[in-house]
Amino acid sequence: MTLYDELIKYQDKKYRDFQAALVPNISKETMLGVRTPDMRKLAKEFFKNPDAPEFLSSLPHKYFEENLIHFFMIAMIKDFDECISAVEKFLPYIDCWPVCDQSSPKVFKKNHEALLPYIKKWILSDHVYTARFGMRILMNEFLDEDFKPEYLELVASKKGDDYYLKMMIAWYFATALAKQYDATLPIIEQHRLEPWTHNKAIQKALESFRVSDEHKEYLKKLKINQI
Repeated sequence: MTLYDELIKYQDKKYRDFQAALVPNISKETMLGVRTPDMRKLAKEFFKNPDAPEFLSSLPHKYFEENLIHFFMIAMIKDFDECISAVEKFLPYIDCWPVCDQSSPKVFKKNHEALLPYIKKWILSDHVYTARFGMRILMNEFLDEDFKPEYLELVASKKGDDYYLKMMIAWYFATALAKQYDATLPIIEQHRLEPWTHNKAIQKALESFRVSDEHKEYLKKLKINQI
């Protein structure tokens, strides 16, 4: 029985319609309508299947859910080099934000030094979702103990008009304001980001429970008036 056969068992067409509205840049015909907990369950089961290596090497996939399960399976790989190889092979095929955002390989946390060069390379990519993934992993892994102010520059210097790219930049800086306020604030004060992204980063910071009321009041004054 194939992974597709298993996915069909969990299909919910009404949920597919709901999901399609959230991901308008891909065709609804590529979506089956399977909820994330069910996909994670299938990924765990299929990861142990003898056919798993063949599935991971067979790209591109046809369905949105196959891509998500693919990335969930990659996140389970325990060897760093093997995981990175699988990530790099898959990144060019990511075509929407949910696939990009829902997988975080656990092995990354124990290999920050080896991971950082890949993050830098991914952020520089012209492929929107490769760059978005690089920024998200930088946000997840390098805004705490291993943070360096220079990492902010990797994201601040990223340019592009794509909505999902700009949203990731805003998300990164909102999170950076919550976790590394003093280091991040100058970039906001100097208006280093494109105006829309600048304002979106402030908006998301204002919505965060991790940003103090005092900081929120000051950030409100830094918004750019756009005509």
